[in-house]
Amino acid sequence: MLDNERAARQKLISKVVMWIILLVLFVCFIFPFVLVIINVFKTKADITSNPLALIGAHGFTLKNFPEAMKKMNFGRVFLNSAIITTSATVLTILFSSMTAFVMVRNPKWKICSIVFSLMIASMVIPFQVLMVPLVSVYGGTLGVLNHRLTLILLHVGFSVSMAVFMFHGAIKTNIPMELEEAATIDGCSRWQTWWKVVFPLLKPTIATVAIINAMAYWNDYLLPSLVLTKKELYTIPIATQAFYGTYSTDIGLVMAALLLAMLPILILYVFLQRYIVEGVTSGAVKG
Repeated sequence: MLDNERAARQKLISKVVMWIILLVLFVCFIFPFVLVIINVFKTKADITSNPLALIGAHGFTLKNFPEAMKKMNFGRVFLNSAIITTSATVLTILFSSMTAFVMVRNPKWKICSIVFSLMIASMVIPFQVLMVPLVSVYGGTLGVLNHRLTLILLHVGFSVSMAVFMFHGAIKTNIPMELEEAATIDGCSRWQTWWKVVFPLLKPTIATVAIINAMAYWNDYLLPSLVLTKKELYTIPIATQAFYGTYSTDIGLVMAALLLAMLPILILYVFLQRYIVEGVTSGAVKG
């Protein structure tokens, strides 16, 4: 009896410690977001004097939003970010799922094993290593910088390895061959089998790849800053640099711009969140 009570007490203590650690981590992660929310409705003077106050001395204000949108040309940069993010995400999903399907269903092809191994190996190469050659080749030699299509294709190229890895595990684990054989008997070609049978069953993985890559593309600053130098092609992260002056920075406008930049991704995550965990774990166990 005493052993059972001691075990139950230790289990309770472990749970309490775990919840305390999780709560501390949650506060650490959520605090910057809360700081943006409470400061976006304050004047620059109120933010500087007391950034932790819920309401500033000058009261509640909404003027940061229209001023930020005007200064960063929000309509144009939002459209640029939307076009680049949507196009790159769709192309990554389509190319990666097709590539993974061919690799999984043709295990005897040596080229599939070689390409898949190279893709896995490429995931450990940091982007910073490729920065200088990227600008030299695409800018100096080919002269294809300052084009949305160039940035879209670069995004796809840097993301396709991880996406193929996720789709590869999902197809190998969750898509039985019997479904494809039945589709073939019914007269479907390989293309029709992938599009009508395999692709719809990958919905959780598609949602996971979509949210991971959309967040990366939407929030990326480094790659767009190297590829896009014309103001009319700026994305939202690059356009926010307009708020940083040499001698002073209007923090209120910066907060408003950051909130405007975060909202589309937050909305996307809300709609796709129920697929995220299922998609991440769908290929984790070998069948």
